Amino acid sequence: MTRTRMTITDIALMGVMTALLEVSVHVMAPLPNVEPVTLLVILFTLFFGKKVFYVLAAYLLFEGSFYGFGLWWISYVYIWPLLALLTLLFRKNESVWFWSLLSGGYGLFFGALCSLPYFLIGGPAAAFTWWVAGIPYDLIHAISNTVLCLVLFIPLNRALKQLNRSRQHLLTR
Repeated sequence: MTRTRMTITDIALMGVMTALLEVSVHVMAPLPNVEPVTLLVILFTLFFGKKVFYVLAAYLLFEGSFYGFGLWWISYVYIWPLLALLTLLFRKNESVWFWSLLSGGYGLFFGALCSLPYFLIGGPAAAFTWWVAGIPYDLIHAISNTVLCLVLFIPLNRALKQLNRSRQHLLTR
């Protein structure tokens, strides 16, 4: 197993990525289930690989500190790392359509994924009821994730490639 060296530049970039995730949540909060976090997690994972898990840990702590550590937070502990794992699994894919469909599908099944704590606490009926009640929001989530990814994936991907080149240049000095 090879260890990935963590540089000061990496730590600074992780701080910026965490801040971007957190700020994007607050900026988009007035719109129900419209969030760029899914897209950002995909892009950050594509460019920074397994180091994204440090970013997600910091993001989860900020989210819990700001909104409270409730049942929703427990689901975030596995939902966002799962998205990063899926992204790592398909990281060689460069199609904006693929990432848009993954992003939209993730939004569609977000409520189902969030229902797992309810399954553990109240059983299948509680989980199913909670999930079904949220399906209209999951549809909004799926559509908005797809549109955001279709519109922003290419320009953000390009910006991250440029950032990565600059980062590599700094590391070789």
